[in-house]
Amino acid sequence: MWTTTTTTRFIWPIGNSTVLIPRTPAIATAYHALLAANHVRLAVWSPGSEKPTPETTHAALERSGHAWLDGTRLPLAIGVSADNGHRLVGAMNLAIDSAAGSAEAGFWIDAAAEGQGLVTRALNAVLGHAFDDLGLHRVEIRTLTANDRSRRLAERLGFTLEGVLRGAVKFPDGHRDVVVYAVLADEFAKLALP
Repeated sequence: MWTTTTTTRFIWPIGNSTVLIPRTPAIATAYHALLAANHVRLAVWSPGSEKPTPETTHAALERSGHAWLDGTRLPLAIGVSADNGHRLVGAMNLAIDSAAGSAEAGFWIDAAAEGQGLVTRALNAVLGHAFDDLGLHRVEIRTLTANDRSRRLAERLGFTLEGVLRGAVKFPDGHRDVVVYAVLADEFAKLALP
């Protein structure tokens, strides 16, 4: 039986026993367990996602670790305190375009962890890092128009709805529309978020 708990030493505490952990091969076993448990749920929102194997999970974590090192991505897992480490409950990603001074944030959470404010806390921390430490000007969130939870999160964190990309994502049953939200550094700085 796979476990979603890891004892990795590199963590970023973001409050209320929640941490962000670099998504690298160091957490492959726990991250694979989390992905496998959520695959069917995530496939609704992610076209072309195949059932993960330990090998494909490890390879994906190697790629994200390299992207982290070359500065094009901030790949993180969301964890909560658990016996002997942290239980992984989701993922946060920031795809960075340094030349444009912008990034796109992506995230997902385990069904059992929904509604606990974990993604809000994680995204708020990542946005602070993006605007303060990385000096980015703009961060986007793109999601399917039907993804009400992600849309409400973007609006709650001060993102502006900029438009709809019609038929932008191809699923096996046809194309779906995507909404684009964005927040600029000066807008985020004005928000008084915990």
